Amino acid sequence: MNFADKAPVILSLSLHDPSGGSGIQADIETANSLGCHCTSVITLLCSQDTRELKSAVPVNTPMLIEQVRAILEDMPIAAIKIGCPGSTENIEAIHSILRDYPDIPVVLDPGTRLLEDIQADNSDTMAAIRALLLPQVTLLSANIHEAYDLAQQADTLDACAQELLETGCGYVLINGSKRSQKHYDSVLYDANGIVRSYSREWLNILSRGHGTTLSASLTCYLAHGLSVTDAAEQAQSFTWKALANHHRPGMGKQFLNRFFWADKNKKSAQ
Repeated sequence: MNFADKAPVILSLSLHDPSGGSGIQADIETANSLGCHCTSVITLLCSQDTRELKSAVPVNTPMLIEQVRAILEDMPIAAIKIGCPGSTENIEAIHSILRDYPDIPVVLDPGTRLLEDIQADNSDTMAAIRALLLPQVTLLSANIHEAYDLAQQADTLDACAQELLETGCGYVLINGSKRSQKHYDSVLYDANGIVRSYSREWLNILSRGHGTTLSASLTCYLAHGLSVTDAAEQAQSFTWKALANHHRPGMGKQFLNRFFWADKNKKSAQ
């Protein structure tokens, strides 16, 4: 796939994972690999190694606002990615900013399971994501557990997607809708129902950064001008290849190799 010579600029609002497996650093690596320039604003500071999250602290909301507005007023942002927002106050701030930039595509990777780990009661944060962020999102990228976290009234996957789309979200990509020993399936929905289903070979790898890489690559492909359906296809292919060429930098989980195409010792074919 050929892209324009000038790298599109994306904005990532996400957590800082000091191990480098997920969050801001994974977004920057993905953007660089896919020919984009990534500007970054941290939402949540984590103490984390390759094995586990130890603690996390949301960043100061006024500083987050100042950073985001500084970037948006200075650079031509082609797409925005929102990772785990960290707090209700941050969600409210991001909501207010996005209202001023309605034409920029937005991808949301909600990180609801991380919120459960760091908040004793995350009901207000979940409600804020549904009420304030989802109506401004072009594409929600969520695994099946995150989707049901946000659509708590749904009892089927289709109903789950419909509940999320009724908030005003443009598209919902539910990853891992079905899993078997051979296949990993995902489904893309819009207001009319299923747009496209995807099936890839199941890779039985305990990893970190899969959802981060997928949402970041979705953002990059949208920034390059692809449609949502084409971006979803390309992003899943990129993420699968990055996972297939995984590496283990520490004593814990495997990390995705987002520069697999440059690795002379590839574990699998591109």
